[in-house]
Amino acid sequence: MTKEAIKLFSQAHAEPAWLSALRQAAFEKIETLALPTIERVKFHRWNFGSGTIAESEAMSKVPDFTALGDNPKLVQVGTQTVFEQLSPELAAAGVVFTDFYTALEEIPEVMEQYFTKAVAYDTDKLAAYHTAYFNSGVVLYVPDDVEIDLPVEGIFYQDSDSTVPFNKHILVITGKNATLNYLECFESIGEGCEKATANITVEVIAGPGSQIKFAAIDRLGQHVTTYMRRCGKLSNHASIDWAIGVMNEGDVVADFDSDLYGDGSHADMKVVALSSGKQVQGIDTRVTNYGRHSIGNILQHGVILEKGTLTFNGIGHIIKGAKGADAQQESRVLMLSDKARSDANPILLIDENDVTAGHAASIGQVDPEDMYYLMSRGLDKATAERLVVRGFLGAVLTEIPVKEARDEMIDGIEEKLNKR
Repeated sequence: MTKEAIKLFSQAHAEPAWLSALRQAAFEKIETLALPTIERVKFHRWNFGSGTIAESEAMSKVPDFTALGDNPKLVQVGTQTVFEQLSPELAAAGVVFTDFYTALEEIPEVMEQYFTKAVAYDTDKLAAYHTAYFNSGVVLYVPDDVEIDLPVEGIFYQDSDSTVPFNKHILVITGKNATLNYLECFESIGEGCEKATANITVEVIAGPGSQIKFAAIDRLGQHVTTYMRRCGKLSNHASIDWAIGVMNEGDVVADFDSDLYGDGSHADMKVVALSSGKQVQGIDTRVTNYGRHSIGNILQHGVILEKGTLTFNGIGHIIKGAKGADAQQESRVLMLSDKARSDANPILLIDENDVTAGHAASIGQVDPEDMYYLMSRGLDKATAERLVVRGFLGAVLTEIPVKEARDEMIDGIEEKLNKR
């Protein structure tokens, strides 16, 4: 019945034969594949989906968009697109920023060429589940030599009053020598607390010589169990500068990956994360160097409040033949409670001799002397802790080159700290 439901969903959306066949092939693989490996995180009994594929109903009340700027923007609530904005100049240059099914009509050859090329459907059980059951998405396509100066913004709301799975696919493609600044937000809205699941895949295909600044902030609610996967596939001399804020309230496991296939390709991955309450967050941040003289850097800082759990796995893998490659990583975690739990695991896998690699990792609590100094200047404990957190995460935030992204991250941190 589930396989038939997937087929009916494909037919209802007039999906091309190649996509319908891909869904069916992924469905057949689900039971034979293992879950992804997230070291030191016990998530195998988590509920990541009920095996249903459906669309959410239109909300009677949607967020207010009257204050939005003039930059390219797309907003979805559940599976419904409620706002699109793209200038005539960018549209005339061939830029496409629209929902998944409109993109299938406007750029069918591009969609068939690149969909699931950064994350193959048979990578693991959750990748297969996603390909079979994703129910909405967005596509951003930037042709060769097009430079977009304004930030391109995608906002994706999960409806707290809905039990429809939040299975969304984001596909970002840049052509040769294209330039893109992309901001992304996943957030829960509404006053309900229906138990829900999210299986989100973001694929970024960076063409030769393209330059991408990718910022994201995740603020899904306490009632949402989430698997988040972001993966970049980089061609020769392409670069992606990632800045990701993990500010969810519910349990999360995440894969943030950069595959440096191109010679001279470059990925900087900056991650900040906060865990609070009793939530569990496990984050794999990986850079795999395939290309010669490719460079991958990982910088991630996390803070744990109350009884939260946070695990950072930093993975640098230099493949045989990637001569002159460089893989560096740093993972640091600050615990503000003696009931917090954390791991920071540096992993280096080196299959080539002529390379450079290094790692650093630390876990610690707030220095009592720092707290004593701040409180002796008249600050209460909560305010003093907030200042310490800001300073600790500031080491990552100051490295984010896009002001809009930095401001979004700071707002997310403040919001989560104020909920304590």
